[in-house]
Amino acid sequence: MATWTCIERCGACCHLDPSDRPDLDQYLTPAELVQYLSMVGADGWCVNFNPLNRTCNIYGDRPRFCRVEPEIFEDMYGVAAEEFAEFAIDCCFDQIEAVYGDRSLEQLRYQQVVETEENL
Repeated sequence: MATWTCIERCGACCHLDPSDRPDLDQYLTPAELVQYLSMVGADGWCVNFNPLNRTCNIYGDRPRFCRVEPEIFEDMYGVAAEEFAEFAIDCCFDQIEAVYGDRSLEQLRYQQVVETEENL
C-alpha cells in the first residue's frame, strides 16, 4: 500500500471554490467555515496561493482544514488512521482531476508518485 504524499507545485487543493464543496458545513466548525470562505478569491483559488510558482504563502501557518494528517482526517471526516493513506490518495486524485483534468501533467506526476510509493 502506498503512503500518502504531496507533490510540490501542484496546488490542486488550493482551489477552494465552495460550489465544488457544498458540504463544507458538515466537516468544518462554524469558525473554520468563516475562515475558509474568507480565503476564497474571486476566481475560486485560495488568496494565499501563489499561482506563479504554485506554492502556499502561509504554508507553515495554514489552517487545520488545509493539513493532510491522519488525526485531522479522523476528526474532520471520520477516517480511521489505517484508512488515511488510501483515503487521502483518492482525494488527491479526485481533486487534481477536477482542477486540472484526468490527463493533466499534475495527474500523471501524482500517479508516478503513488506507483513509486507502492513499490517501496
